[in-house]
This record gives sequence, C-alpha cells and structure tokens, in this order.
Amino acid sequence: MHNRKFLKISAIAASFLIAAGVSAAGKQTYPPLAPLPPVPIPADNPMTPEKVELGKKLFWDGRLSGDGSMPCVSCHLPGLGWGDGGQISRGYPGTKHWRNSQTVINSAYYNKLFWEGNVTSLEQQAPAAAEGGVAGNGDRSVMEMRLRFVPEYVEAFKKVFGGEWPRMTHAYAAIAAYQRTVVSDAAKVPFDRYAKGDKKALNASQLAGMKLFNGKAGCIQCHNGPLASDQKFYDTGLPDFEGFKTDPLYQVTHRWEHYQKGVSEPRYRNADMDYGLYYRTKNPKDIGKFRTPSLRELKYTAPYMHNGVFATLDEVVNFYDQGGGKGTNKSPLIKPLKLSAKEKKDLVAFLEALSMTEPLIHDDPVLPGDYQPLPAPVK
Repeated sequence: MHNRKFLKISAIAASFLIAAGVSAAGKQTYPPLAPLPPVPIPADNPMTPEKVELGKKLFWDGRLSGDGSMPCVSCHLPGLGWGDGGQISRGYPGTKHWRNSQTVINSAYYNKLFWEGNVTSLEQQAPAAAEGGVAGNGDRSVMEMRLRFVPEYVEAFKKVFGGEWPRMTHAYAAIAAYQRTVVSDAAKVPFDRYAKGDKKALNASQLAGMKLFNGKAGCIQCHNGPLASDQKFYDTGLPDFEGFKTDPLYQVTHRWEHYQKGVSEPRYRNADMDYGLYYRTKNPKDIGKFRTPSLRELKYTAPYMHNGVFATLDEVVNFYDQGGGKGTNKSPLIKPLKLSAKEKKDLVAFLEALSMTEPLIHDDPVLPGDYQPLPAPVK
C-alpha cells in the first residue's frame, strides 16, 4: 500500500518536473516553478508580532514622507494589487515619477529590489522609497522627530526595539518585517495546489498553458523557480514611455534621475531613454536591461513592465509572441513564438493560475493620534 502511494506521488512529481524542463534522466535545464518556501528572515531583523504590527502602522502612516501625503501605502494599495494601478507610479506632489509602482506582494523573496536591482533587502528598500525625491521625499531627521512626538510610537518603539526614542533605522526594520507578511497563500494559488499533488487544481486550458510556458513559449527561461523570476536582467526591446517625450514634468524627473545616477554628461544632455541596469554598472552592454519581475499575482497587479506599457496579459503575450521590440542590447532569448490564438489564450490562463483565487487584502490599521508636546525639561 505504501509503495503504491509512493509510486503515485513519484509519478506526479516526475510529470511536473518534465514539464518544467527537467528530463527523466535528471538533467535540469531551468529551476522548475514550485510553491514558495518559507519567507527568509534576516538574522539581524527577526520577526515578532509586535514588530509586524508597528511596521504595518508605519506603512500606512503619512508622517513617513515629506508633506504627510505619501505613506508607503499610497503607492502600494492592497486593493490595487499592492501597487497604485497606474502606468507610472504616483509622484510626490509637484512631481511625476518615472517608473511603474511594483507590487510589494512576495517582495520578501527578492534578492534585488527595484527595477534596476539597486538595493538587496527590504531594509534598504524602505528608506530609498520614503526619502526618494519623487517618491516619499521625506527628510530622515524630520520623520524621526515626528515619531518622537507621538507617545504611542515612543511606547511601541521602546517595546519592540528597546530604545528610549524612535529611530528611523528601526522604523525601516519594522516596515520590512511587515512587508514579509505580504505574501501569496499557497492554498489559494491553483498552480501551487497542483504542484503539491492536486491534479484537479488546473483545468485543461491552464495545463495546456503550463506546457507552453515550459516549452514552446519559453517563459521558463527567465521566469523560473518558486518566485517565477530568475532575478536577472534583460533587454526585451520594450518601447519607452511616451511621456518622456511630451510631458515637461516627466522630462524633469527623467533628466533628474539621469543626473542623480551619475551618467556621463552627453547621456544626461540627451536623456533619450530609461537605461535600466546601466545606471548601476555604467556598462553600455547593460543599457535597457531590467530585472525579471515575478509572475505571481498577475491577475491583480496590472499594468505590466517597468513603465506600465501593457494594460493586460493579452498585450504582454502578444509582445513576446512577436519577438519583443527592437531594443539596444536585446536578449537572444526573445524570439518570435508563432503562437496560435488558442495557445495565447491557454498561456494567459496559466499565468493567471499563478495568482490566488482572491486578492490579498490587509485592512487599514488604526494609526496613533496627534502629536503631543514633550514635557518641560527638569531644572
């Protein structure tokens, strides 16, 4: 009895691995798609319920921004797939941003964050967003002082971190801890249920789409592993955002980002495109390359790509089916696929099966009250 059960499970696992680019002989081409493992927790920022609760409040609190209007949640709304639903992210008042606001769902699994991978942890991501000139635009010392004038925060920080006063390094650690709870629930993801042995979790169209994903469509080449991302960088020939050519405020941000990222003067003067990974490496071979995004929770996280150029998954599939765009350093992996209309439909069906059957929603927390004056000094 136990042997028959073992053989049945082994057969399911074998068919799943073969579909994911692993031969019967055990030769693995790409890491197969798989359910997400437990969230990795850094040793220097352990999780506690109290820390997560504090981080959630800070994620929602506008005090951690320049003018009080740009908390983390303003660009990462649960009801909009933990992004902001726009093609280009909402900018700090008086500015416009220049890239799509990525979902924070499953961001706990990335080892490179932001579209050009310029930070490597959620603890580094939080200040980059809160203090970024066209994002939160907060001054660290001012934000820290605001927290010190809110008695509830003073008490909470002391309880969680042990210090006499709130510190921004601890605020960012708490936000990072909270973000590690914003993850997919495998029990609600059809693909994850299938991967764990529930053969009825995927319908015929989704199964056909999975075969295309791992075969003819070649998606597995970049979108592999539990996160459905190899976290590498590619130029797919994506068209640039038109607003950079026509809108003065977008042009201001575009030019300013070039300046901040230290490109050469000729490139700054020209500012003809978003150079992506090049801003980090200054290697011309990296122009136009962006980090592979996860394909999880796609049902809820439109629009797509680093500049939100595609509103639907059908548009994304059509783009890759035609072999991408022109590009500067276009990846040789991007080639015309020649998918039929049915194959495109099946592929989209499978991509949607990487999402939960219902959106991930967290209720708004109750934020601490108004600022309170500090007691008069003892003479």
